[in-house]
Amino acid sequence: MVIALPVHPFTMKQANPMANPWHATVLTLYPDMFPGALGLSLAGRALEQGIWALDAVNIRDFATDKHATVDDTPAGGGAGMVLKPDILAAAIDNVAGSDRPRLLMSPRGKPLSQARVRDLAACDGAVIVCGRFEGVDERVIEARNLEEISIGDFVLSGGEPAALTLLDAVIRLLPGVMGKSLSGEHESFEDGLLEHPHYTRPREWETRAIPEVLLSGDHAKIRAWQRAQAEQITHERRPDLWSAHKKQKE
Repeated sequence: MVIALPVHPFTMKQANPMANPWHATVLTLYPDMFPGALGLSLAGRALEQGIWALDAVNIRDFATDKHATVDDTPAGGGAGMVLKPDILAAAIDNVAGSDRPRLLMSPRGKPLSQARVRDLAACDGAVIVCGRFEGVDERVIEARNLEEISIGDFVLSGGEPAALTLLDAVIRLLPGVMGKSLSGEHESFEDGLLEHPHYTRPREWETRAIPEVLLSGDHAKIRAWQRAQAEQITHERRPDLWSAHKKQKE
């Protein structure tokens, strides 16, 4: 049975001038963590303007016992607890009928890339599951076709900070969010390279001067310098990215 639940009061979809905002539904045990920082700055303004919409659904609302139990001990023994498949599946099924990607924030998932962020921004939205405890029962991952995504080779207390990171990366790419369309075109990872250095006034600070080429007014030379800097920084700091970049050029 599909249960219709109210939207979390702190993340209600705004009255929106846009017909179809990018729609994020986050399944979590801690809905108060949303929208968090996404309620501020560019993402916050975009939320108010209806460019994107957010529902934070409490997984615990789908528990069936008086204690609102959502986890149990791992089969085969071991430390920690595991999110129960029936409870999590019921929460996922509450948004049934949506063809949005179903994502599970997980340290064993495929690393999030800028290419995947662009793909998600081109969708109608996403359903994002935030795990807790030792993890999620494997059967619900398989049965509900959850795509596991990682934001790095480290462990968090839960999927919520990872979900906020993913959402921030996606939202800034939505049409109308960033002030200038070119702002996102010359940033790290957009062309497989890390970003070049930036400078602003004053012209000299603590004996350090802005590189003369950036003050030359010669846009071709400036672009060439920026490209060379991006390549050098990528080669020095991220040999993995540099290797992948070189293969793409071959």
